[in-house]
Amino acid sequence: MRRLIITMLAVVVVLCVSCQATASDNVLQGKKVLLVYGGWDGHQPRECMELLKPWLESEGAIVETSTDLNVYTDKALMQTIDLVVQCWTMGTITGEQESGLTEAVRGGMGLAGWHGGLGDAFRNNTEYQFMVGGQWVAHPGGTVDYDVDIKDKKDPVTKGLKRFHMKSEQYYMHVDPSVKVLATTTFDGEAGAPWIKGVVMPVVWKKHYGSGRVFYSSLCHSASDFEVPEALEIMKRGIEWAVLSRESAKTGKDK
Repeated sequence: MRRLIITMLAVVVVLCVSCQATASDNVLQGKKVLLVYGGWDGHQPRECMELLKPWLESEGAIVETSTDLNVYTDKALMQTIDLVVQCWTMGTITGEQESGLTEAVRGGMGLAGWHGGLGDAFRNNTEYQFMVGGQWVAHPGGTVDYDVDIKDKKDPVTKGLKRFHMKSEQYYMHVDPSVKVLATTTFDGEAGAPWIKGVVMPVVWKKHYGSGRVFYSSLCHSASDFEVPEALEIMKRGIEWAVLSRESAKTGKDK
């Protein structure tokens, strides 16, 4: 009986240590996250944000939402935000709205997004594109079958993941050569653009813009695409990396 009690106490201690370690690894706890969505409805901005919001809140994030780009002009608010997650395909943004967003990121706020919601927003705004690190220009064939290859197997965003398959829009993009590419795709040239056969295109990347962290994934045309486990996991990990932007800016350390 004594040995059983000792064993049970040991198990409890291990579980407590495990719980503490998990809690300490929860980088979203207490972080203020702003979800901004709108623009073209074809990318299901509301549905995608409704998918991510419960997860963010379950991780302890303080979540606010906005369907108005004027939120970017609220300087007092933006200074308190740790991370903006944006899904706003195409559309237009005023100079004041763009400056509010870009200045906040340069100052240390994080920015994350996916597909056209970040990589095909505000087509006339080159400073915005400079911040994101790329711009969509084509998706030959529309919805096609393609593979995603993990390029950086040591980075926390992609560590432990293997090549996976998508049936969605395969984005052809103009990409800033300074981004850190984490995953790529290769075009087979069979979707009406044979001249791009063999082209290797970045799919997932992270970068800095001033003191801010920027994360982008070209995956997930619609909310249902997040049913691919790897696509959702990459987005979650990218958000967790970007949400530490202000802390990274203060300490001067980056991972």
